[in-house]
Amino acid sequence: MTTRSAPPMAGLPGGARSRAAIAAKTLRTDRWWFAPLITVVGLGAWITYATVRVFMHDLYWVEDYHYLTPFYSPCVTESCLPEAAHFGRVLPGWWIIPDAALTLPFLLLFRLTCYYYRKAYYRSFWLSPPACAVPDGHKTYSGETRFPLVGQNLHRYAFYAAVIISLINSWDAILAFRSPEGFGFGLGNLILLGNVVMLWAYTLSCHSCRHIAGGRLKHFSKHPVRYRFWTFVSKLNVRHMQLAWITLGTLAFTDFYVMALSAEWFNDLRFIN
Repeated sequence: MTTRSAPPMAGLPGGARSRAAIAAKTLRTDRWWFAPLITVVGLGAWITYATVRVFMHDLYWVEDYHYLTPFYSPCVTESCLPEAAHFGRVLPGWWIIPDAALTLPFLLLFRLTCYYYRKAYYRSFWLSPPACAVPDGHKTYSGETRFPLVGQNLHRYAFYAAVIISLINSWDAILAFRSPEGFGFGLGNLILLGNVVMLWAYTLSCHSCRHIAGGRLKHFSKHPVRYRFWTFVSKLNVRHMQLAWITLGTLAFTDFYVMALSAEWFNDLRFIN
């Protein structure tokens, strides 16, 4: 009894077949371009808004309730209001220098090197590739081994800076419970707290945090505390993409609310004092 051997696979050594001659760049018939387009619009709008606000140098502090927008935290230039400069004014007050110049570069580095954001802007802005089964927009690919993409390896170090910045934002939210009559509580406090909670969730859901929590361990049973923390971080890590977008929304909304109060467009809804 004899068996017939399978025909040689295309592309393998010795194979006689060639690839199908398909002129189309892709056979996908769905709206594969929609996700990259939405990403460009969403990230582009947020970057535009954040850039304008950072260089406004105004409407970032509400004196009555000690609300400080996260876009200006910590406020460290000489142009900062003394009441808003919780950590001192150590940089010149030139308009080209953001008032939160000590933290914004690290936050930008943390977001740019984030594993999810890499996927987002690689596919949308660089078209590398724009979607699965769609040709790459570039003829060559060298990976993240050359400038500027070699800088993506700084993500694990930017995580530590992001933790420190989250602590600063938490301190700002605590200070915001002060009012002219002492302790105070209003809608602005809820917004600031909500933003801080989501920032912590996004920061802790980072892949670097998950590796720090459970990496280099041979036996979880010998490290029960780290195992519990790793389990918690792993659950957050599943939602890392959603948290990345949610925090962009909470940051912009918090900043806009503080700006509106500072400009006296409306009053804060107060529950206590």
